[in-house]
Amino acid sequence: MKRILINATHEEELRVAMVDGQRLFDLDIDTPSREQKKGNIYKGKITRVEPSLEAVFVDYGSERQGFLPLKEIDKAYFRERSGDDNSGRINVQDVLSVGQELLIQIEKEERGNKGAALTTFISLAGRYLVLMPNSPRAGGISRRIEGDDRAELQEALRSLEVPDGMGMIVRTAGVGKQPEELQWDLEYLIQLWTAIDVAAKDRHAPFLVYQESNIIIRALRDYLRKDIGEILVDSPEVYQTGYDFMRMVMPHELSKFKLYQDKVPLFTRYQVESQIESAFRHEVRLPSGGALVIDPTEALISIDVNSARANKGGDIEETALNTNLEAAEEIARQLRLRDLGGLVVIDFIDMGPSRHQREVENRLREHLKADRARVQVGRISRFGLLEMSRQRLRPALGEAHQEICPRCAGLGHVRGVESLGLAVLRLLEEEASKDKVTQLVVQLPVAVATFMLNEKRAQLEIIERRQEVKLLLIPNPHMETPHYEIERVKDGADKPSRSHQLLTSPEAEVPASLKDKPVLEVPAVTGISPAAPAPVVEKVVEPVQDRKPNLLKRLLGVLTGQNTQNQDTTDSQPKQADSSDESASRPRRSRSRGSNRRGSRPRRNEADTGDNVSTPVSEKPESDSKKPVTPAPAKPDADEDGKGRANGRRSRRGGRRRRGGRSEGEDSAVKENNPVEKGNVMPAPAPEVDGNAIPAPAPEVDGNYVPAEQVSEVDGNTVKEAKPRRPRSNGSASGTNRRRRGSTSRSNEAASDTEVEKNPAAADNSSQQKEKNVASEESRQADASEK
Repeated sequence: MKRILINATHEEELRVAMVDGQRLFDLDIDTPSREQKKGNIYKGKITRVEPSLEAVFVDYGSERQGFLPLKEIDKAYFRERSGDDNSGRINVQDVLSVGQELLIQIEKEERGNKGAALTTFISLAGRYLVLMPNSPRAGGISRRIEGDDRAELQEALRSLEVPDGMGMIVRTAGVGKQPEELQWDLEYLIQLWTAIDVAAKDRHAPFLVYQESNIIIRALRDYLRKDIGEILVDSPEVYQTGYDFMRMVMPHELSKFKLYQDKVPLFTRYQVESQIESAFRHEVRLPSGGALVIDPTEALISIDVNSARANKGGDIEETALNTNLEAAEEIARQLRLRDLGGLVVIDFIDMGPSRHQREVENRLREHLKADRARVQVGRISRFGLLEMSRQRLRPALGEAHQEICPRCAGLGHVRGVESLGLAVLRLLEEEASKDKVTQLVVQLPVAVATFMLNEKRAQLEIIERRQEVKLLLIPNPHMETPHYEIERVKDGADKPSRSHQLLTSPEAEVPASLKDKPVLEVPAVTGISPAAPAPVVEKVVEPVQDRKPNLLKRLLGVLTGQNTQNQDTTDSQPKQADSSDESASRPRRSRSRGSNRRGSRPRRNEADTGDNVSTPVSEKPESDSKKPVTPAPAKPDADEDGKGRANGRRSRRGGRRRRGGRSEGEDSAVKENNPVEKGNVMPAPAPEVDGNAIPAPAPEVDGNYVPAEQVSEVDGNTVKEAKPRRPRSNGSASGTNRRRRGSTSRSNEAASDTEVEKNPAAADNSSQQKEKNVASEESRQADASEK
């Protein structure tokens, strides 16, 4: 079961985790000291117009100014141009001016040295809708909603009362909602926009007009779906805040909201803590032994897939495929947990077959469908790289909760002791050659200073004698590689008497608990709640038989041999009649094969499944089944090159016997002597005596023995036809024939004895048949001796 876990035991950090069982699939961490500004609405003032960028910079109260491009500015803020300058191209300096006030919304957070991205097209997110008050042409239905749900929402939108000049988008949470519920959410958003518009006119810029909801309200509004079975909160204060919101906005989901009071911590109970820690690591392990190495850079995010200890595959190709498939699933999960946005390049393990590459691509796309962000996925190139882009919904987990390493400055590696010592030695030689330098004071890490004072003492003395400069090296225990300081002392400057007095120490950092907390700005619009609770509308459930499946389901039903359309309940025909009609409408060739065909799967019976399945679209109607079926024309036995297949006949069991290759003359001779081939007559059944079948004797044609495999009629009994015997060239072949004929006769005699034992009344017929067989055998031997 999927759950939303809200941990608020520490005031410094509030965490929201979404788990499926005990597997974490989404995470959101909110730090009060680091305020998120995305979605906030400010009243700002233009401070600079940049025609080269076709944008303006806006002061909205933050340390950095925001960036507002021309395409994100509503034309209502444009000043009127002169009549001579009404060309199609708009210059930003002609329509905007410095000091002009705008109502803007944060679209992207500040990141690195970049300021926030702004827009004047406001959007207010509700539970089911997103209102765009100054975008009349925008709006519609979320792209994630498809099929019948989209058609139902389009019908519901026609009944909503939307003010002129406004647009709206239906969110995925609006699927299955009645027009009354959508109208209630729309009225609340209109009420909120009215309050924002009024408050923006009361004061001068810059100031905060409206603040996006906190993480609790945002999680309940954006993440709560039908598949969420439970919401657990471990703080009574946060529980009360969420309870009031759900009671007003979604009272029908209130039973899922619960207060967690167990002694075991909430995240420990569901084994979430260890999974959160893995989201901060540089390397992520895969179940098969492989690993992912994730490196965020300034330009893109690189993800390298390594096989590492993966050795479960049968060969190298299978190992690469299995590792890449596991990596595709984990990459989609890590992108959501870390909220990595921008350009992402994935280096998969090299795979030979292209079908393996397509399989990995499809697996990645399948697991990215659950992502709320917009994702674009490319294809694996010939270098084994896959490019994709992901929308940045909020600051990445590393950017928000990690600091740049003060020692390596974020590079991840530092210079060695000897390398740094040689670099400092070269810099000392360069600095000593400058004019009016009498002394150089160098502060170094202890290890680097030890290396230079011992291994490089001779080089230091050479520099002092050649440049006539005094070198003073000070080991500083507070300094680590790769840091160092070089200070030049010129003529006439005061020189310190003691070298240890030159030792510098870093400033002591003030603990975070003693730092002055930033003063949070109070928005002008607060406490806007819906005028009435959300309506609880009982949805009328339509009968199942009245609903028709969509086109995709019907196509799948046709391909799999099952039709997903339900029959009308008023149909009075029994299922057995439908089944017989279906069997009658099938071609004779398909009916004759049936489920008895060797190597074929038995056909499923609709009566066994219990489903009321109607006739598929691909089958013929009942009227066509009553028409006489004409046999298909016979195909030629073989092509000129002998690669064709002979036209075999079907046996009594429904199978098909393949005939071996035979010459054209032999084939025609057999057809002339065979009444079955000649007249296209089915073989007659074996004679019966008192319900028991009498086996046919071994036939003879012109004194020659004909095997039982040849289909013909001998003495009124039906036997099978075989190919004519070819003459043997040696005695061994004739001996083999004699043994074969003897074994066939003995088998026929044994079968006859068995029939006599079962049916004594047939003893006379059996004895007569034996006498005929003996006589025919004697005559055949006599003919053979004469020849």
